[in-house]
Amino acid sequence: MSYDTTPSILSQDDPMNKKDDTATHPCQVRTDTPGDRTKNSDIRQMVMVLHGPEVFDSGNAEWLSRVLAPKKIVVAGVMARAAAEESGLPCEFMSVPPSVAIRMLEAPSFLANEGKTPESGRIFGEIVASRVGGEGLIQVECARREVICWNRKPDAAVHKISGLTGYPVVERMAPALMPDEGYRTIRGCLPGEAVFVNGVVIGTATGREVVIRSEGEKIIPLSGLQVKDHGLEKLERAGPVDVSRAWCKSGRLRSKGPLAGPRHAIVGKVIFVDHCGHHLYRMIGNGNICGMVTVGDDTTAVCGHIGAHLGIPILGIVDGDSDNIVPERYAKGSILAVAQGISDDELGREVAGIVPEGEASWEECTARIIAHIGDRAVIRKPPEP
Repeated sequence: MSYDTTPSILSQDDPMNKKDDTATHPCQVRTDTPGDRTKNSDIRQMVMVLHGPEVFDSGNAEWLSRVLAPKKIVVAGVMARAAAEESGLPCEFMSVPPSVAIRMLEAPSFLANEGKTPESGRIFGEIVASRVGGEGLIQVECARREVICWNRKPDAAVHKISGLTGYPVVERMAPALMPDEGYRTIRGCLPGEAVFVNGVVIGTATGREVVIRSEGEKIIPLSGLQVKDHGLEKLERAGPVDVSRAWCKSGRLRSKGPLAGPRHAIVGKVIFVDHCGHHLYRMIGNGNICGMVTVGDDTTAVCGHIGAHLGIPILGIVDGDSDNIVPERYAKGSILAVAQGISDDELGREVAGIVPEGEASWEECTARIIAHIGDRAVIRKPPEP
């Protein structure tokens, strides 16, 4: 996964920064000074902040938890949460960027990550370090097998982490980054990877960097991007986007398939998800969800992946132009409706009006929707875990 070069601003512009997008979240907002967070040399009193699914799927999260024995583990990110839940590790979940999570924590902390490549792991750490400020950042980067001290000198805690993991200590500097209004550079891309803006795929990378800018309600690609027109149209319909502050990245959201969970509910609430799969855990909440109606190939793939893990089936309305951002797996009872002679967006807008608001039977709900769609889609059964 590649990373952008603009600092995260905790505001409505960042789709992951919603107050009710957090679960198992007793973490207190810190009242100490930045320096206080680095004084404790006992790593057993530190919080390990984990980002992304790779560190769980590789087994390194479990290994780090065992050898370092941190006070607790905090997980940032949607797919990281799914991978963490599957791992069985005791974790707390904060659906905010890692830099925000670190600033919110009262206890001293360190970041653990596993980039898709050693270079992307370094880029990610540099960006987080540029956002946390204060006394810098300790990053345990499994892809590089390094303990990186960003904007700080190694202390006893750093040397203890190094000794227990066998990773050498490296010192690096991360300059403070300011948003370049209206512009965005996404670094560490691999050619052919999907490029996201606010959860919507707008194209594929053609080089190591993608540069885009916003102009009114339009997103203008400047370099490094093979445009997906349908994606740009979806993004523009959602309203003006300032790309200097938007959530941007590239690459697969997860490489490993989900583990199948038991069926969540046969009767319950049906939620409608239209091109905002990155909000899924917030939308599910603690409710009695029996199914999801989803619109868009990539949204359907993400919701299907997480739904398979949670035991929640979906009815996905798609065009058939998936960008392969996750291994596609679906809970038992899922259905795909591949639109014919009409776009998934148009069909989705129709279907939205017949999704029940109260509790319903999933089987009855899907039968009603399929009957409404008629011959405007090919109905097929998707792959299960």
